Amino acid sequence: MRANSNRVDDFPAFACQDQTTATTATATVVVEPPQPSSDNPMPPPPSPPPRRELHRVCLPPKKSTLQKLKSRLCDIFFPDNPLSNFKNQTGIRKLVLALQFLFPVLHWGPNYSFRLLKSDIVSGLTIASLAIPQGISYAKLANLPPIIGLYSSFVPPLLYAALGSSRHLAVGPVSIASLVMGTMLGEAVSFADKPMLYLKVALTATFFAGVFQASLGLLRLGFVIDFLSKATLIGFMAGAAIIVSLQQLKGLLGIVHFTNQMQIVPVLSSVVNHREEWSWQTITMGFSFLFLLLATRKISTRAPKLFWVSAAAPLASVIISTIMVCAIKPTTRQIQIIGHLPKGVNPPSLNMLWLGGPYLVLTIKTGIVTGILSLTEGIAVGRTFAALDNYQVDGNKEMLAIGLMNMAGSCTSCYVTTGSFSRSAVNYNAGAQSAISNVIMAATVFITLMFLMPLFYYTPNLILAAVIITAVIGLINYEAAIQLWNIDKLDFIAFLCSFFGVLFVSVPMGLGISVGISVFKILLHVTRPNTSILGNIPGTQIYQKIGRCKEAERVPSFLIMAVESPIYFANSSYLQERMLRWITEEERIAANTESTLKCIILDMSAVTAIDTSGIDLLRELRMMLRKRSLELVLVNPSGTVMEKLHESKILESFRLQGVYLTVGEAVADISSDWKADP
Repeated sequence: MRANSNRVDDFPAFACQDQTTATTATATVVVEPPQPSSDNPMPPPPSPPPRRELHRVCLPPKKSTLQKLKSRLCDIFFPDNPLSNFKNQTGIRKLVLALQFLFPVLHWGPNYSFRLLKSDIVSGLTIASLAIPQGISYAKLANLPPIIGLYSSFVPPLLYAALGSSRHLAVGPVSIASLVMGTMLGEAVSFADKPMLYLKVALTATFFAGVFQASLGLLRLGFVIDFLSKATLIGFMAGAAIIVSLQQLKGLLGIVHFTNQMQIVPVLSSVVNHREEWSWQTITMGFSFLFLLLATRKISTRAPKLFWVSAAAPLASVIISTIMVCAIKPTTRQIQIIGHLPKGVNPPSLNMLWLGGPYLVLTIKTGIVTGILSLTEGIAVGRTFAALDNYQVDGNKEMLAIGLMNMAGSCTSCYVTTGSFSRSAVNYNAGAQSAISNVIMAATVFITLMFLMPLFYYTPNLILAAVIITAVIGLINYEAAIQLWNIDKLDFIAFLCSFFGVLFVSVPMGLGISVGISVFKILLHVTRPNTSILGNIPGTQIYQKIGRCKEAERVPSFLIMAVESPIYFANSSYLQERMLRWITEEERIAANTESTLKCIILDMSAVTAIDTSGIDLLRELRMMLRKRSLELVLVNPSGTVMEKLHESKILESFRLQGVYLTVGEAVADISSDWKADP
């Protein structure tokens, strides 16, 4: 009889330590005992066979339902345990910690020094030289007045400096969010026909984007943005970059009547069909500056120490092109210019928010989509440079900071802003030490808004198009696409679907396809989990997947299966069919080799959770195997799984021989019983 080594008891986890049960394999052999004599004394009794140790499989400590719920919610919403610093602190200290938690500037501000300020001034002026032309360009990409782009580079960076937790994130308008906002709003409202209405819905969409972002951070629901996988984001950004670049042919070629659609076919058709509007002056100047900007970008890529070349090139190009156009004073037909830009800081725009009316659904939808995209980019960029500089960025704090920044921005004539990868890279390479670099950048933009706006009157549209193309071309990451193909073909398919969805359907639909593919991939992994058959590496107690490890061999009379996911209602039927098929195949193999399949071992080491459907699966599987004279054994179920199995009373059907801690112990113990009871 097998030892009661796997009995399930109610005792705390620490009771599992050093708890083993020794068993002795015995054989019943009838032999006539020898009679002792003086010449032939009786030999000493044989030594018993070595003892085999088997370890208990324990239940976790008992908890009430309320305790379990509290623990689970803490794991879901507070994995980083943000309130741990508040324990055992005085009331005043807790207040200080709370203020530092809400305003990170209060945490690092007291230790700020003049040495750090010098580095931040250099980096702030450097990113300002990039932010000014990009702000104007990205506003036009969103079909907004260019001045809105500069407004969005003034107020939001100041707010982020107080609320953000990244030292290197450079805040302002970004290409993808600008493109999506312009596309989604442009389908319902024309900026050319109704500029004031368009501005109102854009500011309202920005407000809803901020509300959505701040809500995610406040409720600690950051996992929502994780539905955009890396593969789908790579495809989405590459497709969007191509569409954005093709849209800029309007400015580079001097076309006046251009399509508002954002698909590759209508855009190329519009370029070809309006050949009579092409201007050779615009083409010559535009492509010359485009090649210059691309060359400076290549130089900075090849030699990172020369980062300032590509950082200063956009502003230098704007200045040079403006001087050239001002000198020759071409007609509008030859070279189109920006024209008048109002002086002064951001005017208040709270009265322009439309929280009702016929465009409410449109603004909410646009706000959510642009909010997700800007959050994804901002947090990813912040974490990238935090890892390079060996510090951490709190994702939920970033969501709250970016959300409040956009809410306040919508009330001060700003549209959606977040952390820009290109400006953040320049900020990092320029030696930024804190968020003060954003303050320096905002101060530079402030001076520009107050005193330098008339100088942009003759700035040609072609240079803005060249700046946008240079900025977005870096989003086409062909090396990442090749890596996806080499590593995960399913991820590569997701990349292709997202990429072509943006190119040939629409940008919002491409984003929807990206989310849909990500959700489908999750469902695929949940409903079709990895399962495998394990074999033993001879001479060891190690069991590995057959086919993965060449040395792994099947154990005679055993079928050892492993499930590598939770067992839920969504995959229980699939797992049952899969296991029964393997059992049937194993019985066929055993019949051909003149051996007998006797025991099925289910390794549950990777099964992190189980529900009632999963428990019913085990119960039904055990009943079916019993009818086929096969034994089912479970190995190493986790604490939560073991607890549910115990509560469901299913362990009673396994009696004393159904649960083991390791596959090796299960095989050894069951094999010894077969030898003892042939």
